[in-house]
Amino acid sequence: MSQSAAPSSRLSLPAPPRVVVEIGGMFHLAWMVLVRSLRPPFSYGPEFVAQFRFAVQIAIVPLAITSFALSFGPAGIQAVNFLGLFGALDRLGGLYVIIVVRLFAPFVTAIVIAGVVGTAICADLGARQVREETDALSVLGIDPVKALIVPRVLAIILVCILCDIVALLAGVIGAVMVIVQNGAPLGPFFSTFFSTATPLELGASFAKCALFGTMIALVCCYKGMNAAGGAEGVGRAVNQAVVIAFLAIGAMDYVFTQFLLATNPILSEVR
Repeated sequence: MSQSAAPSSRLSLPAPPRVVVEIGGMFHLAWMVLVRSLRPPFSYGPEFVAQFRFAVQIAIVPLAITSFALSFGPAGIQAVNFLGLFGALDRLGGLYVIIVVRLFAPFVTAIVIAGVVGTAICADLGARQVREETDALSVLGIDPVKALIVPRVLAIILVCILCDIVALLAGVIGAVMVIVQNGAPLGPFFSTFFSTATPLELGASFAKCALFGTMIALVCCYKGMNAAGGAEGVGRAVNQAVVIAFLAIGAMDYVFTQFLLATNPILSEVR
C-alpha cells in the first residue's frame, strides 16, 4: 500500500504595512548617515559647502518675510489689541518670548526649509535615481549615501539652526514695528523681553530646529532615493515627502514643547 506524502504547508506571514516599511527605512537611513558621516575619509566637504550655500540662497528671503509677517500681523496686532485693554503694552516683550523664541521661529523655520529646501533636494535625488546615476556611483565604488545624502543632511541641519537666528531677528523686528505703530515706548518692551528670555529658551529653540532639520533631511532624502517611474514618480515622491515632513513637524513640535515644559517648570512661570 503506497502512501502519498502530505504536501508541506508553510505559514506565510502577511507583509507589513507600507507605512511601517517606510518608517523603518528612514530609521535605517538615519543610522547609515550617522555611521558614514563619522567614518573617514571625510570626502563630502565640497558637496556639503555647495548644498549649504544653495539652501541659504533659496530659503533666507522667504523665511525672513514669513517670520516678519507672522510676528507683525497675527501675533503682534492681536496681542496689542488684547493688552491695550488693560494698559499693559509693556508685557508684550514677555509674551513675544513665548510667541517668537519658543513657538514661531522654530516652526516657521521648519516649514520654510521643508517646503523650499527639502522639496528641491528630494527632486534632485529623485532625478538622479530614475536616471540610474546612483547605481552608476555604486558601480564605480562610490557610496551614494556618503557622497549624496550625508552632505545634504548636515547642510539642512546647519541651515535650520542658522535660519532660526534669522527668524528670531525678523520676529523681534516685527514686534518693534507693532510697538512703534501704537506709539508706545520701546524700553518696557525690551525690559520684559530680556527679563523673561533665558539661555535655556534659546538653546531649546536651536535644539528643536536641529531635530526638525534632521527629520526633514531624512524624509526628503529617503523619498528621493526611492523614487521610481520617471518624472511622474519624482513628482509623486516630492509631494509625499513634503506632506510627511509637515505632519512630522507638527507632531515633533508638540512632543518637544510638552517635554521641555514638563522637565523645566521654570519656563511656565510669569516673570
